[in-house]
Amino acid sequence: MTWTAPEVKRSPGSCVADERETLTGYLAWFRHSLLHKCAGLTGEQLAERTVPPSNLALLGLIRHMAKVERVWFRERFAGQALDPMYDPEKGKDADFEDLDPARAAEDYARLVEECRLADEIVAAASLDDTFVHNGEEYSLRMLHLHMITEYARHTGHADLVRERVDGVTGS
Repeated sequence: MTWTAPEVKRSPGSCVADERETLTGYLAWFRHSLLHKCAGLTGEQLAERTVPPSNLALLGLIRHMAKVERVWFRERFAGQALDPMYDPEKGKDADFEDLDPARAAEDYARLVEECRLADEIVAAASLDDTFVHNGEEYSLRMLHLHMITEYARHTGHADLVRERVDGVTGS
């Protein structure tokens, strides 16, 4: 049986929540929106590069965001020493370049797990907690904003790629 990306339920969250609930709610919305753009597609479809000369594919976006979640939340914020997610010898764009439709379910599950681990890490943290990256101090608040913008940008890319894969457009 061929694996297909599952349907994803998105919750819009509250428009009158406090700051933390708003930030975590919007991040959850965009995380789910990227996965929603992949729903119903096979590994082969997810790996399809539809906008040459770009290397963008939905599977590449899934792999990239798993790496981004891991690096920003687990390595930078929590200070965990982790091995690289993708083979460094394959270059900095291995998340976009080294696509294997047969590993699509594994790559998808990795993103879901990285999101879960990120949420677990920040659950007891304050939005005012900080970490240093490249000599710059970041708050958890700023990290949430960074991740929201990262997902928003890539979800826009996913809209275009998805439309080219099978014509699906919209929310």
